[in-house]
Amino acid sequence: MPEKIVLAYSGGLDTSIIIPWLKEHYACEVLAMVADVGQGDDLEAVVRKAYATGASQVVVEDLREEFLTGYVFPALKAGAVYEHKYLLGTALARPLIARHQVELALRAGATALAHGCTGKGNDQVRFEMAYQALAPELKVVAPWREWSLRSREDCLDYAEQQGIPVAASRDKIHSRDRNLWHTSHEGGELEDARHAPLPTTWQMTRSPQDAPDREEQVSIGFAQGVPVAVNGLDLDPVSLVELVNEIGARNAIGRVDLVENRFVGIKSRGCYETPGGTLLIAAHGELEGLCLERELAHFKQQIALKYAELVYFGLWFTPLREALDAFVEATQKEMTGTITLSLYKGNIAVVSRESEFSLYRTDLSSFTMGDSYDQKDAAGFIRILGLPSRSRSGARLEVVR
Repeated sequence: MPEKIVLAYSGGLDTSIIIPWLKEHYACEVLAMVADVGQGDDLEAVVRKAYATGASQVVVEDLREEFLTGYVFPALKAGAVYEHKYLLGTALARPLIARHQVELALRAGATALAHGCTGKGNDQVRFEMAYQALAPELKVVAPWREWSLRSREDCLDYAEQQGIPVAASRDKIHSRDRNLWHTSHEGGELEDARHAPLPTTWQMTRSPQDAPDREEQVSIGFAQGVPVAVNGLDLDPVSLVELVNEIGARNAIGRVDLVENRFVGIKSRGCYETPGGTLLIAAHGELEGLCLERELAHFKQQIALKYAELVYFGLWFTPLREALDAFVEATQKEMTGTITLSLYKGNIAVVSRESEFSLYRTDLSSFTMGDSYDQKDAAGFIRILGLPSRSRSGARLEVVR
């Protein structure tokens, strides 16, 4: 019997040519797994294309809600942002897709898994680390590390030879990844860090110049750190993210142009659009500022950096990530409340913060002196804190004499 390989299939340039390439070089049966993570594609057309290019079976998995509740929202609660800017849209989707790909392979009796990631990128690590954690017995086929094709232009030539229609062209050479959380853009003019993105590069968000000339306010409600309502309306996770995406996008929120450090050690340049995610992480941060105790808040900042790094590096299915999730969950028990933001031409300002668990007390913070804080107490702890400085200064004086 021919070998059976399960391919993570999107219908884009890379995976479109991988099906005939696998059949040609491995004489195998190819099962195409299509993960719906909110990329907005015509999935029926994707399925037809997979069959037309040689897939023996195509399986579509609706993973939108699982993507948000099992991957995006945990990262949101952790405050995970890679290198200060990237909200990890692609990185969070990969372990989810890989897990369902593995599950399909085990059900179908497949012997191998395949993906369309290049040998220079992060995604090969994210997919294959998940494969090793979940089904190390399955072989991995990574065509970009095997075939003689070296560029997008080579891939377009191969597609033309095979009669495969693709959306990319020699004039439209961006590599894009879209899901409910974001859209990423690489390639084209972005490969030169001296060049600004073209206006046509951006796909989700308006430019500040085209955004409305008046502010828009949005209120986001959280329950134990999870976003549950927008403008007082309770929503399911998918509807909520779709709505904040619309609100953020029309107000030019969430554009990022980043030169980042890939896992493999290469600096790469990408542009990201995360309109709804930018609103959610801003609101969540304000809620934590209101409700999270000082030492816990400061320590959690370190956890956020490590969590982002783990996600970016493809280490989702690891004991450390699970342990960090347990810590983060403990910090979110009282993160319930509503944050109202004002949006204007790409800018976000805070209008109000409300929570029954707020630690902010006007009787303590006000300039009006009251009975709840005795100012005379400050002299004692300042003297104690300053003891090492006074001792050091005195010792220096003795040396000078």
